[in-house]
Amino acid sequence: MHTTDLDLKELFRGERQEPMGMVARSLAMRQLIDLALRVARVDSTVLISGESGTGKERVAGLVHHASSRAPGPFIAVNCGAITETLLESELFGHVKGAFTGALQERPGLFESANGGTLLLDEVGEVSPAMQVKLLRVLQEREIRRVGESTTRAINVRVIAATNRDLAQEIAEGRFRMDLYYRLHVVELQVPPLRQRREDILPLARILLSEAAARLNRPVSELSSRAADQLLRYHWPGNVRELENAVERAVALAQGGHAEVEDLPEEVRQAIPVPLVTSPVKHLEAIEKDYILAVLDLNGGNQARTAEQLGIGTATLYRKLKRYGMTRSACPGALRKQA
Repeated sequence: MHTTDLDLKELFRGERQEPMGMVARSLAMRQLIDLALRVARVDSTVLISGESGTGKERVAGLVHHASSRAPGPFIAVNCGAITETLLESELFGHVKGAFTGALQERPGLFESANGGTLLLDEVGEVSPAMQVKLLRVLQEREIRRVGESTTRAINVRVIAATNRDLAQEIAEGRFRMDLYYRLHVVELQVPPLRQRREDILPLARILLSEAAARLNRPVSELSSRAADQLLRYHWPGNVRELENAVERAVALAQGGHAEVEDLPEEVRQAIPVPLVTSPVKHLEAIEKDYILAVLDLNGGNQARTAEQLGIGTATLYRKLKRYGMTRSACPGALRKQA
């Protein structure tokens, strides 16, 4: 028996059918969510790949909550944050006296997740010895607590997540091929934020609302300039970095709007990179677009713009004149010559 239609409706919000906690305006994310919902109907092992901060755990949570295991527990463990010895005890449990400090019997996460889903986050960080033990669990569907000779059957769906290229790890001898194929029944690739730019502003507005409520701040919107600047930035830290940037803006905002000045410096300084299109632009046209973008970023301040571009103010003035731009009556602003 699978999750009911009523249960699935509780996962989504709005007319766009976006799962709670996720934004999917871009084609890449809509395709990802569609595949996640399809694989949720079966009990196959899933590998979720993507850069750090893209929201792999949220995707894993979607698979769990849209599956027949939704009433059971959803447990996540960061395999890269725990030493090998502790990870074995954390996953499989231990008996009293199994090692120094084992003062009582303790079940592991595989047992705790019975009837539900266990997310092995950063599985690419697991040591070769632990990879062998994980492979056995996936093959036999049973575990053995540390210090115990008997095995215990488990009923757990395993989802693994990684920011590493496991195929490359296999080629370099750091990851077992047989474990990879056990995990890689279905792969969900989470796109980086820079490849789903349609999602940036909707996601930022959700994060702003959440941060304002959490910090008890009367900030309800992003200013238009702040929104434009979010779109200019390339977000190497993905959704996690966006969340931190928005929280900072909410914390520093002096009114009901988060302004450009409230964003982190690296976001404030971001300049859009011209895209290669067809037909290809002349180099002079690309230079013009870039200079005007830097000028706009600096609010029309020609001296600061020239300094950042590494050219003299006279050179910048000549270029602006050639583009048909001149200073208006407002300091720091530009207008096109009639």
